[in-house]
Amino acid sequence: SALFNFQSLLLVVLLTICTCTYVRAQAPAFVDRNKAGVMGLFWKAARIGERLSPYVSLACFVMAFQLIMN
Repeated sequence: SALFNFQSLLLVVLLTICTCTYVRAQAPAFVDRNKAGVMGLFWKAARIGERLSPYVSLACFVMAFQLIMN
């Protein structure tokens, strides 16, 4: 389960950030209209992906390299 394994939890968080950022780039109105509530988490993830994109992409590369090596 992703909740009990830190590596899996980190992978889920990174994939969520990358997916939300991609969806916001393709359809901004879909993500921007849900800024509150549970759906607001996806808006926040998209903002994190936009503002910290070099760090997020570096984390994705590190995670991919680590998964390949294990």
